[in-house]
Amino acid sequence: MQQLLISIDGWFNQIDPGTHRRIKGLRLVTAFGLAVLLATVPQIAHGHATSLGPLAAGFALWASVSEGRTTRYESAVDLVLLCVAAGVGAASYIVLAPLLGSNWSELTLISGSFCVGFFKKFGIRGAGLGSQLFIGQLLAYNVGARSVDVGTIVLAVALAILASVVPRMLSGPAEQPVIAPLPSIKKNAALSIFSELFMGTQAAIASLAIVILGHFVGLTESAWAIAACTYVVADSTPGTIERVRRRIIGTSIGVPLAIACLPFAAQAPLGIWFAAAAAMVIYAIALPEHYDIASGAYAFALIATMAASGEYSVAILLARLWETVIGGALGMAVLLLMAPIPQRTRRIAGRAH
Repeated sequence: MQQLLISIDGWFNQIDPGTHRRIKGLRLVTAFGLAVLLATVPQIAHGHATSLGPLAAGFALWASVSEGRTTRYESAVDLVLLCVAAGVGAASYIVLAPLLGSNWSELTLISGSFCVGFFKKFGIRGAGLGSQLFIGQLLAYNVGARSVDVGTIVLAVALAILASVVPRMLSGPAEQPVIAPLPSIKKNAALSIFSELFMGTQAAIASLAIVILGHFVGLTESAWAIAACTYVVADSTPGTIERVRRRIIGTSIGVPLAIACLPFAAQAPLGIWFAAAAAMVIYAIALPEHYDIASGAYAFALIATMAASGEYSVAILLARLWETVIGGALGMAVLLLMAPIPQRTRRIAGRAH
């Protein structure tokens, strides 16, 4: 046991020598837990649906993931904006879903998929806002939000802001964001804008294909496939293919590990929640450079929390794996079909300059 702990500590120190990412991982877990706790206070939850907790926790968690500033003030501003963006995304689902009908409500997620890719043109904050718009739609879809839940969404945003900002204020300078490496070749403005537009369009088309496939063939949780194809999109063909490969590998490991914990879910739910929290810390540590490990850790955390919440159907839990494969495969297929478009654009831009 001692040798195992030493090995684990060595692995953590190798990929996170300054402990900055471990602190962020703990902040993610704290934000999620604090939001859930606030949503269970009778004086706060009174008159609101049971969806308040999942919405507030989801807004806070993913806002904390997307935030990457260096100072408390900048982080607080971004966290507020990110939580509000998630609320806007959830509200957009409430507005659009009735227009599309109950059988086609997933079409709302296509607009969020596009935003995830396109908003990257506005930098770190823009990428986070685009992601949060999609997350808000996804969470509203998962809880079946309706027009009567507008007040619940507003309250969820307020709770998420509190739950995400307070841990960031406490982490302070001990947490340093990971700065993404700058590209070696500076793109001209027109080509850069097209790159983000192409990424957003690719994700939207893949999401549309998944919705149609789910409607006519049937998918257990098609929203999982939509999320997979949305977040594997990168700014290059090799980058997208590599992200698809890593996400499938990670999910293929994380899901079976979580399912193996099913026998303990009913007898030791606290232990399952602890394992899920540890997985989210690993997710935060691995996300910048080790997308496969991050994907596996998140898949484990998702399946583990579903099991701890009473979902014991192996078929539904396994759907996380094969629908991730479907989403990644469709995202890559759309990319390969659209690949000639950016090549022609680069030639046109080259002649113009």
